[in-house]
Amino acid sequence: MRSYENRQQSIVDRIDSEEPLAKWNDWKWQLRHSVSDIDTFETLLNIRFEADEREALKKTLDTFPLSITPYYLSLIEVEDFRNDPIFMQSFPSPNELIVSCDEMADPLSEDHDSPVPGITHRYPDRVLFHISNVCSMYCRHCTRKRKVGDVDSIPNKDEVLKGIEYIANTPEVRDVLLSGGDPFMLSDEYLDWILTEIRKIPHVEVIRIGSRMPVVLPYRITDNLVNVLKKHHPIWVNTHFNHPREITSSSKEALRKLADAGIPLGNQTVLLAGVNDCYRILKKLFHKMVENRVRPYYLYQCDLSEGLTHFRTSVGKGMEIMEHLIGHTSGFAVPSYVIDAPGGGGKIPVMPNYLISWSTNKVILRNYEGVITTYAEPDSYEAVYCDRKCDGCKLQLKLDEAQEYKSVGIAKLLSDFYDDTSLVPEDTARMERRNVD
Repeated sequence: MRSYENRQQSIVDRIDSEEPLAKWNDWKWQLRHSVSDIDTFETLLNIRFEADEREALKKTLDTFPLSITPYYLSLIEVEDFRNDPIFMQSFPSPNELIVSCDEMADPLSEDHDSPVPGITHRYPDRVLFHISNVCSMYCRHCTRKRKVGDVDSIPNKDEVLKGIEYIANTPEVRDVLLSGGDPFMLSDEYLDWILTEIRKIPHVEVIRIGSRMPVVLPYRITDNLVNVLKKHHPIWVNTHFNHPREITSSSKEALRKLADAGIPLGNQTVLLAGVNDCYRILKKLFHKMVENRVRPYYLYQCDLSEGLTHFRTSVGKGMEIMEHLIGHTSGFAVPSYVIDAPGGGGKIPVMPNYLISWSTNKVILRNYEGVITTYAEPDSYEAVYCDRKCDGCKLQLKLDEAQEYKSVGIAKLLSDFYDDTSLVPEDTARMERRNVD
């Protein structure tokens, strides 16, 4: 057996010598035996913390709880566990109690952009729907540490119904992302009911589900769960692998089941100091992703959530990594590097600059090697003036259902059918002086 399979047997033996290893693949068994205290963690991995370190760890757990599935625990390399990427993502650190002046409980202002409980409506045509605040494992870098594991904030059925009602009454919403917590912590029957209710809404085109189960508890991806998801196509699933070591035979099997069911898969990786802030690690991860039919979707700069200072890298490190990816591997293996803007600004792509300069008839570009080249603009381009009078437009739009909604932000400034010439923040001193005058 491979080393992690040996560790699996060792963990089962320490949990209960009467428990056969065959129960290992039962996701409910895994949840029942999740590690939630330091003593059990030490026992199962046969390690010991010093007394002062244990005291500091217990103080951390008073604020941010611990939960690790036996499966994910078995991936830790005990010989060098303090530097192990699995350990660092799953086990608490006293550094989590260090809150810098820049950190916030809700850095993305999800609560402020919540028209009804459970719904975050930030972008024009899509909403985030929080249907669970419970996870099989509490990731130490979680942006929603303020909610995850809080039994007082678990959405009940009435709150879920209010979220569904909001979606039904908001026709511009065409894309619903089910999130949490982890939606796959819900029972198959309850998840089936939620998906059925959302599918009844005519203007909802796509349902997405964000889950880390393929990473931390792949046995949750059962045949029955997959059959439930298949009933409600188009369903998309985004998961969250951060390191190549998380890709095991079990996680591959979970991904295979989902992909074979016709479910498009994406992956969102968080850039974490000491875990994956190395272009060789991330390139290997992304190659393994596409090998298992998962599209690398986002590489996130770590959020400004409370207690995450020790995980954050500089943006420069992220840019360096992108320089080692773009042009050096397949384009579909390169994610978008984004910063989820504090204050609810949404995901902002940050990429190396390949457009060096431009003039009236050409642009100057550089490639990944540093080659500088030009692209000639057309000598005569008659721009299409758009007044939103689609019936008289020469472009053959001919959509079955042409429904327009107002533009916002930069798109509004670029549009021909608005008179706005600038975007002006409301609370500037200049605006205050205008109001006084």
